[in-house]
Amino acid sequence: MTTRTLLTCGIVAAPLWTVVSLAQAAVRPGYSLAREPLSMLAVGPAGWIQVVNFVVAGVLFVLGAIGLRRVLGRTWAPRLVLINGVGMVAAGIFTMDSQPYAHMAAGTISFACLIAACYVLGKHFGWVSWAAGTALLAGDLWAMSGGPVGSLTLAAGAIAAMLWISTVAARYRQDLSVVAV
Repeated sequence: MTTRTLLTCGIVAAPLWTVVSLAQAAVRPGYSLAREPLSMLAVGPAGWIQVVNFVVAGVLFVLGAIGLRRVLGRTWAPRLVLINGVGMVAAGIFTMDSQPYAHMAAGTISFACLIAACYVLGKHFGWVSWAAGTALLAGDLWAMSGGPVGSLTLAAGAIAAMLWISTVAARYRQDLSVVAV
C-alpha cells in the first residue's frame, strides 16, 4: 500500500466510527447516550453493527498508523495510534456483555494510547492536539467517576481525540507529493 492510501485509512477511521456510532445511538430503541456508553451498542440483536464498527475502525487506525510511521519515522505517535487501533479491534471482539473485563481493559489501553498520541503530536501541532487529548482524558475521568451524563462526555472526548488523529493523517497526506510514496 502507498503511504497516501495508508494515511487515507487513518483519515476515514474516526469519521466512519463516529457516524456509525451516533446514527445507531439515534435510532436504537431505549438507548440513551446520556446513560450508556457507545460500547453498549454492541449488545443485543443489532449489536453486530457496532462490533463491526469497532473492528473496521480499529483496522483503519492500524493502517493509518503505518502511514504515519512512514512520514514521521520511528516516533511514539505512530506506535500509540497503532496500539489504539489494536485496542479498538479488541474492544469490538470483547463486548461489554460477553467479556466486560476484556472490553474495559482494551478500552483503557486504547484510550490511554489515544490520549498520549494527542499529547505527543502536540509537539508539532500545539494546543489543538493537547486539547483533543485533554477532552478524552477529562471525559474518561468524568465517566469513570460516575458523573452525570458521563457516557456523553466520554463519547465527546473520544470522538474529539479520534477526529484529531484523522485530521493529522489528512494533514500529512496533503503534504505528500503527487508521486506515490
